[in-house]
This record gives sequence, structure tokens and C-alpha cells, in this order.
Amino acid sequence: MSGTVITFYSYKGGVGRSFTLANTAVLLARWGYRVLAVDWDLEAPGLHLYFRPHLSQTPDSGVVDLAHDFMRKVELPRAHTVSVDVEGGVLDLMAAGKVVGNKLDAGYAHRMQEIDWAELYDQGFAQYLEDRRAEWVAQYDFVLIDSRTGVSDIAGICAAQLPDRLVVVFTANEQNLNEVVDIAHLADLARDRLPYDRPRHQVMPVLSRLDNRMEYQRAEEWHQKCTGVVAPLFSNWLVKGVTPEQMMRHLTVPYISFWSFGELLPVMVERPPSPDQISFALETVAAVIAHEYDRTDLLADNRDAYVAAARSRRRKFDLDLLVSSPRTMWQTSTELITELRLLGVTADRSVSSDPEFLDQIGDPAEHLCLVVDGELSRWQLTEAERFMRRTLSPDGAQRQMFCLLTRGTDRERLPGFLRSLRLVEFEKTVRPVRVARELHDLIKATPAAETEPDHEALRSAEAALRELPEQLPYGGRFALVEETVRGIAWALDDGDMDLLRDRSADLLLLSKPHRNGTGVVVPAQLRTEVSALLARIERRINAFTD
Repeated sequence: MSGTVITFYSYKGGVGRSFTLANTAVLLARWGYRVLAVDWDLEAPGLHLYFRPHLSQTPDSGVVDLAHDFMRKVELPRAHTVSVDVEGGVLDLMAAGKVVGNKLDAGYAHRMQEIDWAELYDQGFAQYLEDRRAEWVAQYDFVLIDSRTGVSDIAGICAAQLPDRLVVVFTANEQNLNEVVDIAHLADLARDRLPYDRPRHQVMPVLSRLDNRMEYQRAEEWHQKCTGVVAPLFSNWLVKGVTPEQMMRHLTVPYISFWSFGELLPVMVERPPSPDQISFALETVAAVIAHEYDRTDLLADNRDAYVAAARSRRRKFDLDLLVSSPRTMWQTSTELITELRLLGVTADRSVSSDPEFLDQIGDPAEHLCLVVDGELSRWQLTEAERFMRRTLSPDGAQRQMFCLLTRGTDRERLPGFLRSLRLVEFEKTVRPVRVARELHDLIKATPAAETEPDHEALRSAEAALRELPEQLPYGGRFALVEETVRGIAWALDDGDMDLLRDRSADLLLLSKPHRNGTGVVVPAQLRTEVSALLARIERRINAFTD
């Protein structure tokens, strides 16, 4: 999954834009997201000052050098980033340029003024930026860009071309309110002229530095006024039933005089923050970004739950589902995995009796499915208990365990923690198509799309051919496998999809490995035939899809 680029913009300076971005970046990284912060406010850079105590090294290059790489036609430009230490999280900084001490080096201003952005675009800089953007979103979950204020070429790059979303930071005065909505509209118009397929901006307004402690009445009047002005910015992302007034209460960063001196990161100090502290509001802003501007109904109902859901981020797993079954259910689990893969679920087998699996530190799959025939094996019980322990940890909120029972299995013989799960029965003699579809719907939270019969048959054949192991239990089985593989080829030639399904099921059964793991290596000629057949099926599938 690619990352998201978010530009922090303000029409006027001095509104706390860089402060908000820096603290948001720290929060997201600390919550487990991979974050890149980019200082594109080239005429008044300062993002590096917020991260200065936590930098792995002083930046020796930055955004200006990225532009100079293009001017010098460097084929493989450097990353121009340095890492920021945020307690094990991934946070990198691309400063504006080389830093010496607390300031940009003496040659920075000259290098920055040498850049003619309009001329660069005439020379193909737009595509160069797209290439860099592609690299960023592949490496990071969130790229946060600190944009120059006002209307300029640089602001156009940051507000129109690069971002997926905008955060507009403003304060309660007429100078900001006059432009805060218009600038988002101008960014959309500029984006429409670009040759890139990106949707209309989603814009989160953040009211900053509102002092509601000393002048509560005036602060409330200005808060209502600001809400009325920025209300149109919520039109394309706020959940129906949640009002702009409710959202602006959550997206208001208060003025706290203590944090107005220097470049500071209160989120590193106020842990956990109380509702009257500035980090409380900054957490909410970071959570909206983490949720991709979604689930705002949860924010309106329960702010703490909303932030907690963002904080316990969804882990990255290699697989959607691991199917755990005893060896007596090998064929059933194979058929189930095949059907799940046809539906787009990444699934694989866990042999519950293999103790080496239980010694693994990490989890390969997000969810676990137990296939139970009669009673749960002791290895499956150990595996299920381990999964439950990890699911109850802070990063396991999204994980699920499923239990499939052969018809006639006594539910009361299951451990208590399994009886409370949703139990699904199936017939051992029936291919588990219905069960696979039900699991898909539970895992993906959306109904599986109906598949055209011919396409489904082709996918079944492809899955069966790929299941052919490196070894077969004994040499005599080769003749049966070869006959079945040729039967698949004949079915393809004749366009007989029913025969194709039958031969695919036969091949899955014949591919079952020997229990003790020994066997005879599949001949190279048979492997060649299988590869050629897979290529034919792939061409048919592509033709079907196109």
C-alpha cells in the first residue's frame, strides 16, 4: 500500500504551521507509522530546528539540493534525508538545505535564488518530482510537507502537484480568514491543469493559537466566526451527521504561552496529555491524518477512542490468513486456501503439529483460522492461545480468529475461549466454497464480488497447478499426475470448464505430499509441461480480464 502526501499550508506566516507539522510527525512516527517531513518553506526554513536535539546528524543537503540534482541532470539523486530519533519509530527529515550550527549554511541563499521554478518545469521538472514522489510514498506511510506561505511557484508545487490532502493552519484574524477557503479552491484549479490523475483536495482546517483562557467570550465569538468561514472545506470528507462545529472543536490548537518560546515539541513532554494541554489537540490532528480523514463519526462520539485507534496502528502482515489444521484435514485445508486465494485473500497453511512454527517470534498472518475435526489438537490449542495473547496486546486490535468445525464436532468439547467465537460448520466431502466466501467477507469487511464461471474455473486450474509439490510420495503417482495435467490441457482446448474444474480438483488431491516428507522428485519434463500450461492459463485470464 502506498503512502499519503499531506501538505501543511498557511496563507500568512506566524500561525504555528511548522510547529503543528513537527509535532504531528513525531506523534505519527511514535505510533508506528513511517514518516518523512519535508521543509519546502525555502525562503524561511526552520523545520530542522524543531528536530535538532533528536537528529542523527546535521543535514548536509535538502530540498534545494534536490532541485540542483535535476539541474545537473543527476540520474540517481540522493535521498537528502537524515533520521530523527523518536523512540524506535521511523521519522526522517528533508531539510531545506545544508545546516551549519542552527542556520542554513552561507551558500544556501545563493543556491536557492539560482532556482527558476518556471524554467525547471519547462525542462521536465514535473515528471522528476513525480518520480521522487513515487519513491517517497513507497518508502513512507505519510509524507508531511511544510509549504511556503502565500501564493507562489513553490506554494503551487506543495499545494497542487504533490499532496493527496491539505492541512490549512490559520489563526483567528481577518487576514487569514479572507484567504483560507479561497486558497484551497485555487489549489484545486491548479491541480486540474496538471497531467496527473488526482482527485479534488480534502482539506483539514486547523485553527491555531486560540487563547480561550483569558478572553473566553471573545475566543468563543471568533471560534464561531472561523467555523462559519471554513465550513465548506469539510464538504467532501466529513461523515454525514457530524457538523463543522463539532469538528472545529477538535481541530483547534490552543495558545499556551509556555510553548511559544523557541522551537519545541510538547508531544515529547506531555505524555499522556490532559485535555487542557496543547498536545491533546495535536494528538487529535495527528489521529485525523492517521485515519486518512475518515471515521469522523467516531471522533465526534468519543475522541479518546478515535486517538487510541490511530495509536494502535494496523500492523503489516505477509498474509491475511493462516489456516491451521491437523494432517487428517490436509485436503480440506488445501481446498479452502485455494478458494480463498481465488477471492483475493492471501492465505497459507500452518501445520499445527510442527513445533518449529510455534517457536517463531513474529506472526506471518493477521488472522488465524482453525479447522477442527472432532476435537482441537494440542498443537492447535497452543497456537490459538498464543494468537489470543498477541491479539490482546495494544497492536492486535484488528486481528480475528475463526473456527471451522466438521459437521458433528461437539462444540462443548472446545475450550471456553473458542466457544465464544463465531463457529462455522462444513461438510468434509463438499469443497469449502461457501466457507471461503464467508471468511472473505469477515476479513475484508465487504462481500466478495461474484466471479464469472469461466474465470473462476481458470483460477482454480492455475491454483491447482501451482500447488504441485517438488516431490511426490512415489514414482507411480507421476503417471496419474501427467494424465491429469494433460486432462487440464484438453479441457482448455475444448473450452470445457466443467471438465477443467474436475481435473483441477483431481490434481489437488494427487499433489498431497507424503506424511513423512519423503518422496520422488517431479521430472523436469513434467515441470516444463506445467509451466507451459500455466502460461496458457495466464494468457486466458488476462484476455478474460481485458
